[in-house]
Amino acid sequence: MLENFPLEKIVEPLLEWFSQNARSLPWREHPAPYEVWVSEIMLQQTRVEAVKPYFARFLKALPTIKDLAGCPEEQLLKLWEGLGYYNRVRNMQAAARTVVEEYGGALPADYQKLLKLKGIGSYTAGAIASIAYQIPVPAVDGNVLRVITRVSADTSDIMKQSVRSKVEQALLGIMPKGRAGAFNQALMELGATVCLPNGAPLCASCPWQAFCQAKEQGIWQEIPVKSKAKPRRIEEKTVFVIRDGEKVVLHKRPSKGLLAGMYEFPNIQGHLSEEEALQWVKAQKLSPIRIQKLGEAKHIFSHVEWHMAGYAVRVDELAENKSGMLFVEIKETESDYPIPSAFRAYTEYMEMRLGNERFPDPSGRTE
Repeated sequence: MLENFPLEKIVEPLLEWFSQNARSLPWREHPAPYEVWVSEIMLQQTRVEAVKPYFARFLKALPTIKDLAGCPEEQLLKLWEGLGYYNRVRNMQAAARTVVEEYGGALPADYQKLLKLKGIGSYTAGAIASIAYQIPVPAVDGNVLRVITRVSADTSDIMKQSVRSKVEQALLGIMPKGRAGAFNQALMELGATVCLPNGAPLCASCPWQAFCQAKEQGIWQEIPVKSKAKPRRIEEKTVFVIRDGEKVVLHKRPSKGLLAGMYEFPNIQGHLSEEEALQWVKAQKLSPIRIQKLGEAKHIFSHVEWHMAGYAVRVDELAENKSGMLFVEIKETESDYPIPSAFRAYTEYMEMRLGNERFPDPSGRTE
């Protein structure tokens, strides 16, 4: 258990390993407070490789906190398109406005003040404080919880806040002076590249292999202990890709709630038959010429799953706004209308590209 494990022994082997094995990441090259903040928010729920191009585009478009604070919402959402969990960037903008108003546009070098900013919890505050300002505070995420509970063979439920707090307090007591940022990043790196979240840990590459209790006891598969989350609610939807020659129909979601303020294909609850789908289109005062059934798709949110069936519907000319729908040139969707990746299966049918898909990589491929 953590309480009985001499945690101080992890520090020097870890820092030495990190100095030799740290990945080269764009936000590590210039770990200024704003850059650290943006990267940490983007990396929540998102893979490192996917984040890299988003990070570069975001910083190019919004190079300062003041720029973020003043960015129009639709541009902001377009920059975030494809990353998902859009409240992350909305909270960032709210926090940026507070920073401009109260701190002159610079993130405060104070852990407690960082914690008070919208969307910044103990992990993000710890990451900014330690990496950007070398303040000796921990930054405990899932990677850190995994490596610490494994090295100490701690079988406490990491889903409990009390366990996270216990780990934070334990790490606070061993923070290396002047190297807090490297130490926190090294813990995260070890969890991301060696003590893996899925599959067997790469124990032969681990700087702690000589004293890791989970390895010694052969119980790595049992740690970390996580209580099961509630099952997600299933929602069935029918999605309509409605177009004439050049335009496609979009609908703007409400300003609050799931995917607030984003644009989507019209959709309704339930899976409709082809005849029911045609009747729905006609009820919107549109004139269908032909209808084609599209494939099914699934998208998972934190607490709900969408199980979608789709129809492509060709209609007579979309000449005026009817039933609150927007008739948009397909090319404009890529530049002006943020569409959530939940609809990716149907944007592909329209040859619309979302997020990173719009930007070719140096090899000529698209992500």
